[in-house]
Amino acid sequence: MDRDSHSEDTLSTMVLENIKNKLIHAFRATGESRGNPQGSGSTGRPVSIGRSHQANEELRRAQIDGAITWLRSELLEMRSQDLQLAQTLLGLNTEIQRLRRESFGGVEVEGDDQQ
Repeated sequence: MDRDSHSEDTLSTMVLENIKNKLIHAFRATGESRGNPQGSGSTGRPVSIGRSHQANEELRRAQIDGAITWLRSELLEMRSQDLQLAQTLLGLNTEIQRLRRESFGGVEVEGDDQQ
């Protein structure tokens, strides 16, 4: 379990770092388009609009990637909880079977093997 947890932490860190880089890149592109509205010459206006659109598109993609990453992390957490719950239930079942055997003095109880 600890190795799985460590692997999930490493994966989450890498994904979050990737999202951070995408956001930085998207905002850097937005800042460049604001800082240089004329571009190179009289056709600066369409270039600025194009850059702004591109930056907005990259930001939108980064937000979608962030949402997908969050969903993945939630699913991984749910999976981990499912495994823990399954282990707990198996442990409880084993303990119930042991207590049944003890309470009946070691006599085999009908249905013991079915659960």
